Amino acid sequence: MAAAKKFHSSLFHPTLRKWQEGNVNIEPENLMYPLFLIEKDDAIEEITSMPGVSRFGVNQVVKHLEPLVEKGLKTVLLFGVIETLPKNSRGSSADCAENPVVRALPLLRKNFPDLLLATDVCICPYTSHGHCGIFDEENHMDNEVSIQRLAEISLAYAIAGAHIIAPSDMMDNRIGAIKSILRKNRLESRVSVLSYAVKFASSFYGPFRDAARSAPAYGDRKCYQLPVGSKGIAARAAERDVEEGADMLMVKPGMAYLDIVRQTKDMYPHLPLFIYQVSGEYAMLWHGAKNGAFNLNAIVMETLTSMRRAGADVLITYYTPLVLDLIQKK
Repeated sequence: MAAAKKFHSSLFHPTLRKWQEGNVNIEPENLMYPLFLIEKDDAIEEITSMPGVSRFGVNQVVKHLEPLVEKGLKTVLLFGVIETLPKNSRGSSADCAENPVVRALPLLRKNFPDLLLATDVCICPYTSHGHCGIFDEENHMDNEVSIQRLAEISLAYAIAGAHIIAPSDMMDNRIGAIKSILRKNRLESRVSVLSYAVKFASSFYGPFRDAARSAPAYGDRKCYQLPVGSKGIAARAAERDVEEGADMLMVKPGMAYLDIVRQTKDMYPHLPLFIYQVSGEYAMLWHGAKNGAFNLNAIVMETLTSMRRAGADVLITYYTPLVLDLIQKK
């Protein structure tokens, strides 16, 4: 049964309302900044595979964000990274009280009351096997158990203060499960769902798995992420998530999938569309500029402009601090 058409979850915050408008410029409203949060509150850890990007403890992330918010930053996407908390087959640490995302959300709400807070939802950083779902006794992915677990995590983040739940797992029907649990807890009109609707099994994710400590312990994720050459199943995945009530859609990765961005935007022009300039894209541009292949500022703006031209409304990029500076200079 198709989800009822409700719009409050797309309108309760000024930045959400801005995303309902359209243009091709790159302004602060068009940027979402991904951040890695760690357990040590006062620590900063450099990520060697992503030069210039770090993991932050909750106290340090507040200090890091202060100047960016002053420059116009509107929204962030939070990822939890654990080292001492236990990892198990169900990802129990994903929503425990000590989880860095759970602890950071109230602090960010207090310090930045106008900042829109999105939380990535997946269990791969918290499981002993590093996969995005839960396996049954025969070592097959148990989709129903998995989506209920994802819904539980989503509820915990919503209660802690998340404005947006962003499930990145690619399990079947998880949007419906998340919307259902939010509805049961009277949070549906106060929390949006941004679906990683069209996420490909890409080689561009390598540095991220280092950053989030989420690499699979065995096998790969090709049985639930999309084949790189597919267009039809990409359309079907977006259609499924829209029918289940997704407020916003995402295509991931970015540059190599601009045709899919255009396809998705043409299918759903009325929904805000996000694109993720992923870790491998970030590193590729950084190393190319470092070795003199091109100017970093110019190539970053060129690639992001191409994503806007293809139909993306919001750009998820680790280059957000750089782009905010370039916008100010402009």
